[in-house]
Amino acid sequence: DKDIDEHMLFVTACSNLRAINYSIPTEDTHRSRAIAGRIIPAIATTTALVTGLSCLELYKIVGSSKKELKVEDLKSGFVNLAIPFMTLSEPTAPSKTKALLKGKEWNWTAWDSLDMNLGDITLSEFMEVFKTKYNLDISMLSYGVSILYSFFAKKSKVEERMKMKMTEIITSITKKEFPSNQLFIALEVIANDLDSDEEVELPYVRFRFRS
Repeated sequence: DKDIDEHMLFVTACSNLRAINYSIPTEDTHRSRAIAGRIIPAIATTTALVTGLSCLELYKIVGSSKKELKVEDLKSGFVNLAIPFMTLSEPTAPSKTKALLKGKEWNWTAWDSLDMNLGDITLSEFMEVFKTKYNLDISMLSYGVSILYSFFAKKSKVEERMKMKMTEIITSITKKEFPSNQLFIALEVIANDLDSDEEVELPYVRFRFRS
């Protein structure tokens, strides 16, 4: 209910980051102030309660002296103001998927990724990294709904794309250029172990193409 510039700059930045995540048009500070001014009744009820519970958990992360928090240190909140009812419970740990990379077991969750920070390399170089670093042969590589590489694609198309940089392949398929402030792209990979030829389940690849 107070037009404090520092507060509105923070709200504008956070709301625009969320809008970008969901491909929603962003707004400037003036427009964000007008939008926020219409939701005061909502802020005073459930939104305030949920925000408070979220902040309690955030304090544990940023203000705790512990180097690493356990799952039981955190809480999930369930609220129904109509009854009224509120309870806290321990969150469930994310499910793990086992993968063997060069004979070593890796139990990854939905929060994990394979990070690659090699710049905008070619498709051939990308696949070579998987062979040398992870002992994996990529059979399919995709970006969203776009297939960048597959073992059953035409040989001429595969040879052409092998020489192209990763971003060039994506823009040639999607017909869209990357925003100037975008640093990462998320890639999905299907790969087989070079020794056993068995498929290895992997998380998404977090590929940094700009420094």
